[in-house]
Amino acid sequence: MNFPTSALAAVLASFFCLSAPVVAVNASSPESMAPPDAIEEVVVTAEFRNVAVNQVPGSVSLLVPEDRADVANHLEEVLGGAVNVNLASGASRARFVQMRGIGERGQFAEPLNSSVALLIDDVDFSGLGTAATLFDVSQVEVLRGPQGTLYGANALAGLINVVTPASAAQWQRMMRFDAGNYGALGFGGVISGPLSSDVGLRLSAQQYSDDGFIKNQYLRRDDTDNHDETTLRLKLDGRNDVVDWQLSAGVIDIANGYDAFSLDNDRQTRSDQPGVDEQSSQFFSARVETKQLQQGTLVAALGFVSSDVVYGYDEDWTYDGFHPYGYSSTDYYDRDVETTTADLRWVSKPADANAMDWVLGLYLLDREVDLQRTYTWLDSDFVSTFSVQRQALYGEFGVPLNGLWKLSIGARVEQHEADYADNAGVSFTPSDDLFGGRIRLERSYQSGALAYASFTQGYKSGGFNTSGTLDADLRLFDPETLWNFEVGYKATVFNDAGQLRVALFHMARSDVQIATSIVRVRDDGSSEFIEFTGNAASGANQGVEVELDLALSERASMIAGLGLLETQYEDFIDASGNDLDGREQAHAPSYQAHIGIDYEFSQAWFASIAVEAKDGFYFSDSHSAQADSYALVNGALGYRQGRFSARVWGRNLTDAEYHVRGFYFGNDPRADYVDTAWTQLGGPRQIGVSIRLDW
Repeated sequence: MNFPTSALAAVLASFFCLSAPVVAVNASSPESMAPPDAIEEVVVTAEFRNVAVNQVPGSVSLLVPEDRADVANHLEEVLGGAVNVNLASGASRARFVQMRGIGERGQFAEPLNSSVALLIDDVDFSGLGTAATLFDVSQVEVLRGPQGTLYGANALAGLINVVTPASAAQWQRMMRFDAGNYGALGFGGVISGPLSSDVGLRLSAQQYSDDGFIKNQYLRRDDTDNHDETTLRLKLDGRNDVVDWQLSAGVIDIANGYDAFSLDNDRQTRSDQPGVDEQSSQFFSARVETKQLQQGTLVAALGFVSSDVVYGYDEDWTYDGFHPYGYSSTDYYDRDVETTTADLRWVSKPADANAMDWVLGLYLLDREVDLQRTYTWLDSDFVSTFSVQRQALYGEFGVPLNGLWKLSIGARVEQHEADYADNAGVSFTPSDDLFGGRIRLERSYQSGALAYASFTQGYKSGGFNTSGTLDADLRLFDPETLWNFEVGYKATVFNDAGQLRVALFHMARSDVQIATSIVRVRDDGSSEFIEFTGNAASGANQGVEVELDLALSERASMIAGLGLLETQYEDFIDASGNDLDGREQAHAPSYQAHIGIDYEFSQAWFASIAVEAKDGFYFSDSHSAQADSYALVNGALGYRQGRFSARVWGRNLTDAEYHVRGFYFGNDPRADYVDTAWTQLGGPRQIGVSIRLDW
């Protein structure tokens, strides 16, 4: 793909010349194209105000887990429906996300500043995505591009906002049972309703487990890469003449195994000490919105999560005695993470199109991380403490230029302070003053269509490396800055039967934070492999995003999306002296696409089919191993009658092989430890049944 900046300039020029909707329906369309039922408008909650998805002047995907052809238990299973969004696993779940080619791919001993933020009901789970289970989740909002005004340093590339339902107006109960191959079993329930005329309750719980997709030949077990996930959520919400309020709390307990890599790059492992990928999180959030202030609405949100995260693996992937040259080693990381956030914002009340709107806010974050690493080759456990405090002031003003045009200007000033110390004598206390903002011009049409052009600056705080014998000049790295220029168009099409969303973007990255590695030779001739983060000179990411929701008829509906992406580094030579100028960035496939069709055979019977496709991509910036392109086919056939519904579903029906993580190093004693590409395979064909009862 080649999408130069000049093309974006041409699109911008066209934007200012628009005087009528770009998409039109032929008035003489044949009767077979007569408008079916209109597509229902859905609201995005992650912006400063709740806004319908087609009225958000930015690139947003809205995913509804219940609308999937298959049954989704985790965030990793639905993000294929959001264009220009990729995942990195290297664990039992893919907890690291890349948007438009930007985002982390893993974490070991180093502290992490996320490029893609993850919020679950106002709680910041950034970097803790294993907890993103999806039972009783109403929608997942994916905001692409820097959210420098909205959410600051954790949202350089974008934001994922997971939203659970509010309480029901009438008492409702639901139970769901899931079963499938690979030992999959799930059981969950929901109860929701009014405790009084002003207070409602929603309580949900689910336990899901499966054996995973690995057969351990040495231990003769097929559950060493298993999933064992429990979710409990409680929500109370209320309203009166003065305020609307909401309290959420819960526990997410993940006790998964981790045994994913094989010396033969297949699903047959030989590890004698399989790893774990565990996370136990207790969270709480509170939100209050005032009603009676004349000048605006005061919104206060508090979030807290405490997590114990254990991640470890069998480093040699084999057993004692496998080979004369073999070794035996395990590596475990045990983190205690506490994150507290507070957000206080003053928002203007809705007014007519000719009135100015505004937002003023204060944001605070405190994160404490205690790490204990237990590694075979260390004389004693490695222990570190890491803390981050962020304070931010932000605001945005929207000025109507006339009945159709609106100019918005926003800014965020953030102070980032960190404190790190470990028992190896390494300590850092870096601080950064960071700035983000956006300028946005919107053009509304009488038909309800929206065109926009925006210039957004995002940022990510600097950091430091702690591993190995790095030189002093490689220990610290600078903040990264990203400028995103975007134009977009949103409209209802085909006589309100469909919703179209189009975005074109160009992102310029400065002081790109890039994960790489070097090999140092010790005095005794042995080698030290060191992973670290440094700053590349610059980079460019640009592309196109198109999404369409369409009611094909009274019985059929379709969703489709296409993302095109071009990325490259500019003037970048890595620590080993390799010239990577012009090379594509890691985990940045040049295309992603999806299409799904739902069909109602009758009031009782229904079916779904969906296809997700992705181009190949580099696994890392420090080697040339790549994932292959692939396509996944998912489907379901269902029946519903009254309060009962059931469906048989399938994921990856063609049993395609695809990769969700890759590394490049020597680990096979049979080949004298020559450097080799190692890959983790995504899930094979899965078949299951889901039974649901509502009353």
